[in-house]
Amino acid sequence: MSLAENLPRPAALRDRAARATGLGARGVFFGLSAALTLGILAVFAVSLAEWTPAAVLALLLLALSAFWVSGGAVTALLGLLAPQRLSAAPPAGWVPSGRTAILVTLCGEDARPLAGHLGALRAGLDAKGLGEGAEIFVLSDTSGAERIAAQAAALHDIVSGGAVVYRRGARNTGRKPGNIADWLARHGEAFAYMMTLDADSRMSADRIRALIHRIETRPRTGLVQAGIGLVPGRSRFGRHQRISARLLSPGFGRGFAAWSGPSGNYWGHNAIMRVEAFRAAAALPVLPGRAPFGGPLLSHDFIEAAWIRRAGWAVELDPDPRGSAEDAPQTLAAFHRRDRRWCQGNLQHLRLLAAPGLDPVSRFHLVSGVMSYLAAPAWLVLVGLVASGAVSVTGAAPYAAVALVLVLPKLCALAGLWRRARTAGRRAVALKASVAELLVSSLIAPLVMVRQAGAVASVCAGRDCGWRPGEAARARLPRGAGEAAMGAGLAGLGIVAGGVSALWLAPVVLPLLGAPLILRALDAGAA
Repeated sequence: MSLAENLPRPAALRDRAARATGLGARGVFFGLSAALTLGILAVFAVSLAEWTPAAVLALLLLALSAFWVSGGAVTALLGLLAPQRLSAAPPAGWVPSGRTAILVTLCGEDARPLAGHLGALRAGLDAKGLGEGAEIFVLSDTSGAERIAAQAAALHDIVSGGAVVYRRGARNTGRKPGNIADWLARHGEAFAYMMTLDADSRMSADRIRALIHRIETRPRTGLVQAGIGLVPGRSRFGRHQRISARLLSPGFGRGFAAWSGPSGNYWGHNAIMRVEAFRAAAALPVLPGRAPFGGPLLSHDFIEAAWIRRAGWAVELDPDPRGSAEDAPQTLAAFHRRDRRWCQGNLQHLRLLAAPGLDPVSRFHLVSGVMSYLAAPAWLVLVGLVASGAVSVTGAAPYAAVALVLVLPKLCALAGLWRRARTAGRRAVALKASVAELLVSSLIAPLVMVRQAGAVASVCAGRDCGWRPGEAARARLPRGAGEAAMGAGLAGLGIVAGGVSALWLAPVVLPLLGAPLILRALDAGAA
């Protein structure tokens, strides 16, 4: 055997380098996150006017929330320091050796925009030499005779023309995961790779080709999650979300990819998977007991990633958002409806934290998903304790420390833009966009906190939101009335307590009091 044959192959060298880099970034992530958390706690502790049971409770709640926000700040910092690598294009003339199925799931959405996109995608795939190597399947769970008929009519031309294969299940067994598992059983043997898209996903043929090349040249990779941008918004809220994503997501994605390494996560769409690897996640667990904590998993993507990783496959994030996008809720009400379902789904993961054989990082992803919702009631109780005077804090240092950690991801995003914008004009645009995003986010954050705290309380009270095509008409408070009432309550507590520290709660209380006006302004332009 020659010396050359004994040398590690380029793929093996690349994998070793990636593992070493990932372990180093992971140590930085957890070390800095812990340091920031301890710093916040130390500043808060030395600023306490007196130690009481309420103060101890406040410290515990702060520790719970501070580590989660510190993790986000450190991820953004790692993203700022990480080199910006765009997805490499495959070599000219490259043709994949295995076939790819592009699975598009539908459940009641308007299929007309999708039909136009899939028709163009089919043409683009053919032009890129993937005519025989990629097939598009539309998997529908739509119910109701009128909606089924409208969906079939919208897709008729691209189905009859052979651009896509359309299948609507007679029974909605298992919803999206069940539909994909059924496809896997029927057609999986004919394909090496599978991509998952939602009805509002948009991916270019170039990006799909690059993802196929990436997974085909990495034999131990089971899933590659693409970075995701947002399509142009139709309301002020929609436009704000798109600007926020364009500013923050690229850097956050690079940081997340750096510390998660081969133990990344899956967001449920705009991803490619090796069919062989996905078989390890096709049979999702059904939790014993009744919903909301039992029954089918509402947030299945995290679990699928954890199961694929447990089977020995790498789960990677390619943070480049080019050629990969989705739509987003155009009103805060629509955002809250989706978020309520995600809240229930993530809290279900509490019952899977001790699942045997999970990669420690996969387990941490599940914990992070849970914490992303438990943080809201923790912050709200903290605000209430300070507003009521039950916890007395002297000076501005504790509030400044928390504010700095919260704003650090935005500062990192601005620094990255500033570095890439070589002219004064471009830097002025970046600064203006960043300041506007910070102001709007600061107005929205207290409203989201109150709604998420209510969602957690609703799940803990045993209320199941489920997958419902619609809600029966019922009496509702005027938009923003609940948030305004919460703001009035916190303001009242502060006035009665008379503490100076309550003045520092104005960034939380004032947006809540103005919730009806804020919602009306943000929803402007929504269809």
